This record gives sequence, C-alpha cells and structure tokens, in this order.
Amino acid sequence: MTDDKDVLRDVWFGRIPTCFTLYQDEITEREAEPYYLLLPRVSYLTLVTDKVKKHFQKVMRQEDISEMWFEYEGTPLKWHYPIGLLFDLLASSSALPWNITVHFKSFPEKDLLHCPSKDAVEAHFMSCVKEADALKHKSQVINEMQKKDHKQLWMGLQNDRFDQFWAINRKLMEYPAEENGFRYIPFKIYQMGKKRTK
Repeated sequence: MTDDKDVLRDVWFGRIPTCFTLYQDEITEREAEPYYLLLPRVSYLTLVTDKVKKHFQKVMRQEDISEMWFEYEGTPLKWHYPIGLLFDLLASSSALPWNITVHFKSFPEKDLLHCPSKDAVEAHFMSCVKEADALKHKSQVINEMQKKDHKQLWMGLQNDRFDQFWAINRKLMEYPAEENGFRYIPFKIYQMGKKRTK
C-alpha cells in the first residue's frame, strides 16, 4: 500500500470544476450569480455544498426555501453517490466546468432520497465500509476498530484530509501476510435510469 501512496494522493486530490446555477423558475429577490467550486471526486455533494446553499439563500425569500437538491441536464443527482461517480456517469464527455442546477422547491420524491443531515451521509458511508469489510475480511477489521477510528475515517473524508483518512483506511486495504489476498473483492455496479422529463 505504501508503494501506491502517490497514486492514492492523485486520486484523493482529483477535483471537478463545477458551476452551480439557480434553477430559472426559483423566485429570487435579486439576480442569482452562478457559484463556482472545485469539487473533490471522492466526497459527496451534501458534504461540500454548504457554501452553495449559503450563496443562493442570500437572494431568496425564506418562505420559498425548502430542501436543496441538484440536477444535471434534467437528471436529479443522488446525494449518496460519490461526486466523481456522478460526473463520470452523467457528464464526463461534456465541457468543463460541470454545470449543475440548484433547486429549493419541487423535490423529486420519486427520484431522490431525502437527506435530513450530514449524519445520514455518515451512516450511509459507514454502512458501505462495513459491507466491503464483511466481504474482504469477514468484518474482522471494522469490528477490531474503536469508535474513534470510525470517527477519524469519517472526519478525514468529510474534511478532505488525506492523511487522517488513510491512517485508518489502510487497515481496510491490507490483508494478513499468511493470506494470499482478500476473500472477495467488493465492488458496486452503478447504472443510471432514464432521464427525467420536465
């Protein structure tokens, strides 16, 4: 794993230039300027978009604000998919910056799960880690970790801290010397459904 540290750093620090614009039908008190961010590929939208929310809420009436959600070319963006995955599935062949539309009303109940807080993102992330460890190590690594290790792993991801995250994650990526590899290599297949029509 130490030989791969440069590759791991390159993947971790991968960024997607993104332009957030408010949906044209949102009611604003004054014109909403676009907001630009470099999004980390390995994070989740709900972890890195507080500044986007704050930027657009400044131009809106409070009574017109409900749960914020995003879309790209008519497709709602799932908060529980990593940012890099969303970009690769939907926009990898388009020009940069990635143009994401911000909504504060008309939440697409049929297409998206509600995300009540960052705690929901943490629970989802830790569930995925536990599933992977069950396949790789029969849950032995995650079960031997202390609660502070789980928190360090999560805080490393949430705060975009490579060393903090990988100090714990490396335990999940190694296997004992007496074994020739992992029992199973976990992976997920993501498939996008049909685009939503407006």
